[in-house]
Amino acid sequence: MSAGTLYIVATPIGNLEDITLRALRVLRESDLIACEDTRHTRKLLSRYEISTPLISYHEHNERQRSGELIEKLDAGSNIALVSDAGTPLISDPGFTLVRQAIEHGIDVVPVPGASALAAALAAAGLEADQFMFVGFLPSKRTARRAKLLELAQIPAVLIFYEAPHRITDSIRDALEVLGDRRAVIARELTKIHEEFIRGTLSELTEAGARLTERGEFVLLVAPPAPGAAAAVEGESLVAHVDRLVAEGLDRKQALKQAAHARGISKSEAYRIVLEEKRESEEERGSTNETPD
Repeated sequence: MSAGTLYIVATPIGNLEDITLRALRVLRESDLIACEDTRHTRKLLSRYEISTPLISYHEHNERQRSGELIEKLDAGSNIALVSDAGTPLISDPGFTLVRQAIEHGIDVVPVPGASALAAALAAAGLEADQFMFVGFLPSKRTARRAKLLELAQIPAVLIFYEAPHRITDSIRDALEVLGDRRAVIARELTKIHEEFIRGTLSELTEAGARLTERGEFVLLVAPPAPGAAAAVEGESLVAHVDRLVAEGLDRKQALKQAAHARGISKSEAYRIVLEEKRESEEERGSTNETPD
C-alpha cells in the first residue's frame, strides 16, 4: 500500500467565506483533519457540511501526535493539517509533522489561502516589495528590545504578530529601538471590527485604549531611511550617549544627537537613559547576590 498525502490547508483568519474551493474539497475528501482546537475547526466544517473526523494537534502534543499521524500516513491515510486561523506553520504548530513526513518520503502538499501577514501587508500602504516576517516578539522587555535591535538595519518592512496585552509595550519598544518610523497596526483582519491604524510609531503609541481592545494584531514597521540610525546598531542608548561624550560632546549635546539618530524626542531619550541605567543597576545587584 502506498503512503498517504499530508495536506497543509489554509483556513479563514476571521471571515468564514475566505476559504478556497480546493481547500473545501481537500477537507471533505481527507481521511482525517489534524487541528489546533477541534471545537474551533468544527464550526468551519459545520458551515460547509463537512463530516471528516478531527484529531487535536497543538503545541502541547505536537511531538507525540506527529508520530501517530505519521503512522497513519504511512498506512495510506490522507491527512489535512489546519490551524485555528490562516496558514499552518506560520507562527502555528506543524513543523515537526511536516519534517517527519518529508523524512518518511510522504508527499506534503500545500493548499494555499488566507494569511494574516499577507492581508495586512496588502492594505497597509507601505511599500511591499521587500518584507520580513518576524512573528511574535519575545514577551520579556529586555529580550524584545534585543530582538528589535537585531532587526534595526534590515531594509524591509518588518511584520510582527502581537497579543492585545503586549501591543502597546511592543510599539513603545519599537519606537525606542528603531526610531520614529512609519507604521501600521492591523486589527481583527477580515472580521466585523477590522481596523487599520496608520501613522508613525510615536503616533501609534498615542492610540491608547484602542490598542487594549480584544483582538489579534499585526504590526508593520517601515524600513529605515537610507543611512538612518547607522550609529545606534548594537548600542544601548546609554552606550550611544557615552560614546558621543567620549568623542567630545557635552552630555546634553550627546543626548540630543543620540535622540535625533533614533528619531525620538530628547525628553523620551532622557527617560530611556534613566530606565536603562535602572535596569543595569538591578542586573548588577542580582548578579552580586549570593545564595544563603
